[in-house]
Amino acid sequence: MTLTAPRRTPLPWWVVVVAVVAVVFVVVPIVALTLRVDWSRFGQLVTSESALTALGLSLRTATISTMLCIVLGVPLALVLARLRGRTATVVRTVVLLPLVLPPVIGGIALLAAFGRRGLLGAHLEALGVQIAFTTTAVVMAQTFVSLPFLVVAVEGALRGGRPDYESVAATLGAAPGTVLRRVTLPLAVPALVSGTILAFARSLGEFGATLAFAGSLEGTTRTLPLEIYLQRETDPDAAVALAFVLVAVAVATMAVTGAARVAGGER
Repeated sequence: MTLTAPRRTPLPWWVVVVAVVAVVFVVVPIVALTLRVDWSRFGQLVTSESALTALGLSLRTATISTMLCIVLGVPLALVLARLRGRTATVVRTVVLLPLVLPPVIGGIALLAAFGRRGLLGAHLEALGVQIAFTTTAVVMAQTFVSLPFLVVAVEGALRGGRPDYESVAATLGAAPGTVLRRVTLPLAVPALVSGTILAFARSLGEFGATLAFAGSLEGTTRTLPLEIYLQRETDPDAAVALAFVLVAVAVATMAVTGAARVAGGER
C-alpha cells in the first residue's frame, strides 16, 4: 500500500496577504536601487581605481575570514551539538552574541581587546605587533561577525543528524577521529557549504565593525562597503552602482545557498 503525504490545511487569506506585503517590503527597495543605477556609465563607475582596490581587498579579506570561520566554527559547532543543559545555553549565547550586537559595538569591543591600549593589544604592541587599523583588523572584524552564521548552520545539521550512524561506526571499532572524518562531517557537508557561503557573504558586506576597529585606509582597510559609504558623499552614482554589485553578489550567494540546501535535502 502506498502512503501519500497528508495535505496541508489552507491558510487564512489574511496570512497570504501579509506574506505578500512582507515580500513587497523587501523587493521594492532592491528594485528602486536597480532603477537608480546609471547603466550608461555602469562599467566606468564600478571599475574606477578606488572601487577595484576596495573590491579586491574585500574579496581577499572575506576569503581569509571565511577560512577562519571554518577552522574555528566547525569544532565549535561539534562541541555545541553535544552540550546539554545550562552550559550549552551559556556557551551558545556567547557565541551567537555577534548576531544581535550592532556591528559597530563589535568593532569597539575588538578595539578594546586588541587596540594599542587594549586588554591584549597593549602587550602585543610591546612585542611590536599592531593589529588595529591594519588589514588583519579587517579580517578579525569580519570573522567576529560572520562566525555565528557558520556555527548555527553546522550545529543545526549536527543536532538533526543520525547519531545512530556514529554509534554503529564506533561499535565496529572506528576511533573517534575516524567517526568524525568518515561519518559525522560528511553528513553535515550541505550545512557546512551553506554556512560557509553565508559567512562569506556576511564578511563581504561587513561595515560597522570594520570601520570601528580597522578604520578606512585606502588599499589597507577600506573595503567595498566603506568605499560605497565614502562615494555616497562625493559621487552618488558610483555609490549606487557599487551597491548594486554587492546586491548582485548577495543574490548569487543566496541562490547557491538554496541550491546547497536542496542538494542536502535530496541526500
